[in-house]
Amino acid sequence: MTDIQDTSPEEAASKATTLVESLPWLKRFHNQIIVIKYGGNAMVSEALQDAFAEDIAYLRYVGVLPVVVHGGGPQISNMLDRLAIPSEFKGGYRVTSTEAISVVRMVLTGQINPQLVAKINSHGPHATGLSGEDAGLFGGRRRGVVIDGVEQDLGRVGDVVEVDPTPVLDHLAAGRIPVVSSIAPDLDHPGHSLNVNADAAAAALAVALKARKLVVLTDVPGLYADWPNRDSLVSHLTSADLRAMLPKLESGMIPKMQACLDAVDGGIETAAIIDGRVPHSVLVELFTDKGIGTEVVAQ
Repeated sequence: MTDIQDTSPEEAASKATTLVESLPWLKRFHNQIIVIKYGGNAMVSEALQDAFAEDIAYLRYVGVLPVVVHGGGPQISNMLDRLAIPSEFKGGYRVTSTEAISVVRMVLTGQINPQLVAKINSHGPHATGLSGEDAGLFGGRRRGVVIDGVEQDLGRVGDVVEVDPTPVLDHLAAGRIPVVSSIAPDLDHPGHSLNVNADAAAAALAVALKARKLVVLTDVPGLYADWPNRDSLVSHLTSADLRAMLPKLESGMIPKMQACLDAVDGGIETAAIIDGRVPHSVLVELFTDKGIGTEVVAQ
């Protein structure tokens, strides 16, 4: 019986070229911590969830140390609607009542986190779920938002002001992939929880872990210097460039780019926003010469 090759010599050579192209990046990131903020369309599409889980497992098997931080805006909104709890936003932030924070905790820590852990673990028993409330990982303080010069109350919404990376480092030392939900205990009100922005939480954790890189998944190809002009996509910029651009950006992009800026200002070598709608965008960003999306580096 004759075996018929499924791959032509040309296709095999092309695949080998791609693998060799990744070599310097594999060397650069080997045994290095990469913090990846997971969200957007990548979180709600089953196919993209599977591709993301494959990317994270791949990183672990080639010797990178991935840490995943996730939010869950669409899923939280869906659950609040099902429970007839109104959703209100001020200045891009979800107003979170005492009633709503219970739903936020349930969705983030009880639904999204174990689902993502299970998908990664379908490729090997490495992922483990954590909440920002576990073992003092995050500490938060309430924040409001200024709209037209007036401070607006957001309820149980806060910023991550303290990070103890010990629980994450312990899991990494044990060969695990920490998957962290973006909720934090309220330092000023013991026993209370705060809904915190996942982009900002990922940046704060990356700085505390002294990660090599922060990668933020979003729903656009990257940062546009002149939105909605799609020819103005920026592939690379310095922290000084970004600082100057930040006040003029579209409101939905500001938290993500602020997270990149905070990470780089905090000593992270590079931070990037990438299009989570593209399958395997994490691997493309980390292991190819051109990458994908927009990368921010220190001045």
